[in-house]
Amino acid sequence: MIAFVLASASPSRLHILEQAGVDPLVRHPEVDEDALQAGMPAGTPHVRVVEELARAKAEDVLQRHGEQLAAEARSAGSDTLVVVGCDSMLLVDGRLEGKPHTYERALERWHTMRGRHGVLLTGHALIVADLAGDTPYTVTFSDSDTSDTTVHFGAPSDADLDVYLRTGEPLECAGAFTIESLGGWFIDRIEGDPSSVIGLSLPLLRRLLEAAGINAHRVWRPELRG
Repeated sequence: MIAFVLASASPSRLHILEQAGVDPLVRHPEVDEDALQAGMPAGTPHVRVVEELARAKAEDVLQRHGEQLAAEARSAGSDTLVVVGCDSMLLVDGRLEGKPHTYERALERWHTMRGRHGVLLTGHALIVADLAGDTPYTVTFSDSDTSDTTVHFGAPSDADLDVYLRTGEPLECAGAFTIESLGGWFIDRIEGDPSSVIGLSLPLLRRLLEAAGINAHRVWRPELRG
């Protein structure tokens, strides 16, 4: 059996996994994303930035919670631990935009991107640990990859933007938008993986699992596996 750990505080990522048949253990990473990004060499490729942030989150959760997670997994009959971390940023005009955090910053971004398009990059990091042996766990696989989805933004009125941003919904979302809830009113179309826009690409996760020798169905709930 496999114990699946989501290294994220994102309700959207959790919802994607639950809808896809996974009941993950959730642990929130403690990573200073701004400091980590500032410490990267100038000219670091955009995909590398989001992958490194995703990897840092997965590694942080495994380092801080690994022994407890391994004990919980063993008690539930699992012999393998899978940890997934993600990070999303919007690429517009050659710049990566993360979470705006404030109304003012979100409004500035929307004034720039409405009626245009951007590319949402979501880095995914997968760590697999074996729970056999005398140590709490042994890492047997670690890899990362990035999904990219082009998002075509509508041109909401200033009145719509004001109300939308004051709900607070997009303030803690990469690029200052959502697609699965209120923000869906202002997204004209996407080109690529819709689950990635919400925060976690199921096709990319499947490929990472396969690279680790794990079929996707092995992380589904037991009743779905038959």
